Amino acid sequence: MNATPQVLAVLDGLLAAAAPGERGALWRLAEEGRELDANIVRLPPDAGVEEHQEDVLDVLLVVLAGGGSLRTGSDTLDLAPTAVTWLPRTSRRALEAGPDGLTYLTVHRRRPGLTIKPAVRTPAYEGGEAPCMLDLVCPECGRLSADRTPKYCSACGEPFPER
Repeated sequence: MNATPQVLAVLDGLLAAAAPGERGALWRLAEEGRELDANIVRLPPDAGVEEHQEDVLDVLLVVLAGGGSLRTGSDTLDLAPTAVTWLPRTSRRALEAGPDGLTYLTVHRRRPGLTIKPAVRTPAYEGGEAPCMLDLVCPECGRLSADRTPKYCSACGEPFPER
């Protein structure tokens, strides 16, 4: 990871270089090792983002150009250049661009990567040939045993099925 501060974008140039009708993300923070995500998004005049709810992350929204409104579950907030808005996690929100469109910056903690979760244990026979090491996988926690004839899982203590 590069721990040296650096200029990633110059907003005036970035916004001027975008095609007039360009919609969507004009820029994204993409540096490796980052703990933040950030996007510059443009909505054309009278376009919107449907109502949704972010359950995991707080989002900071900064209006860069144009204007519009932010509908919350109970209110409608006017958005104009330099407005800084906090969108707390679990809040419902919808964006609507005004007649000049809406360009905004969002910043939030980086989303966790996808993880592989252990499969749900199914006692029913599912057919097919077993993988060569399936009998060494703990039926409770999914840990692979180093012992070729395990009796108990060394991680969780669950007994292995009789062979």
